[in-house]
Amino acid sequence: SVSAAFLEHLQHLGLQDFPCGLGSWNKSRFNARTSPRRGQMGLQEDPAGQEEALLLGEESPEVLVELLSDQHSPWAPGPHCSPQDQHLREMAVLTPELVRGSNVFQLFKSLRIVGKGVEEVDEGLLQLQQLEELILSANQISRITSANLPRTLKVLELCCNAVTDLQDLCTQPPPELQHLGLGYNRLCGPSRDKYLTADFWPNLISLDLSFNSFTDLLGLVSQLSSLQKLRILVLQGNPLALIPTYRGFLVDSLPKLSVLDDIHIGPDERRQCRGLARQPELVRSEARVVVSVGEIKGVPDPSTLQQLEVDSKAAAVTYSFCVMYKF
Repeated sequence: SVSAAFLEHLQHLGLQDFPCGLGSWNKSRFNARTSPRRGQMGLQEDPAGQEEALLLGEESPEVLVELLSDQHSPWAPGPHCSPQDQHLREMAVLTPELVRGSNVFQLFKSLRIVGKGVEEVDEGLLQLQQLEELILSANQISRITSANLPRTLKVLELCCNAVTDLQDLCTQPPPELQHLGLGYNRLCGPSRDKYLTADFWPNLISLDLSFNSFTDLLGLVSQLSSLQKLRILVLQGNPLALIPTYRGFLVDSLPKLSVLDDIHIGPDERRQCRGLARQPELVRSEARVVVSVGEIKGVPDPSTLQQLEVDSKAAAVTYSFCVMYKF
């Protein structure tokens, strides 16, 4: 689940272990009881306390933070440590009470769990009440229960998963979502239930549906035209992108669109495509692909084999070859 992967990530950060957290390396810097004014452990400000800390063999905050950033330190950030992770580690040195227990959940505005084998978006994610960006790419998610998504989400990236439909995601979608990334999934459609409309995504600015199995361009455009705030759209890699008038039809049908398939839509292109939206008959439901194979190496020549078999009195041997094209 997502929450299990998140907790594993927290353990990897070592927020409660040296040089972070509370321990013999810094305990005299913090009061034993909670400060009534700040609601957290307060720092001692008298110089005598600092001298005593040195006598006890404790490290200063500056030294502990340096251990987290020095490239030669055993506690240096790894190659996959994000700026947010490093900030949390430094907070665990300077204000360890803020990253203890459930407090740490309130510090996350962005969460990135990529390639961790996650299958379930569980309700534990709701503990991240300040979360605005959730990236769950390259996992094994087939269903997304929207009730388990924080309502504060503005970015949801689900690229390279196994999502087949949007029904569960659209039950209670985050109302402020601005980007929805569903590229490299198994979506077909558009669905009869019209899940790609402003009824579900009123604030959507960016939508990535690339490399799925969308074939009905007219049906998809009828839904996307209701997304009044949509400015960025990615549809490349779908069968409908093979239609000759594909780009021009979209440019004219969605006049507020600024970028299509990572290519900016300029005034000249919009002028050239003017009127295509009123000619749906140009959008064909079929496409023909011609593939020419110039040369094949490493297999016997069938014509030579057939001649040898004709001249030979031995039992005939039949060869068959299968050529597969994946689009």
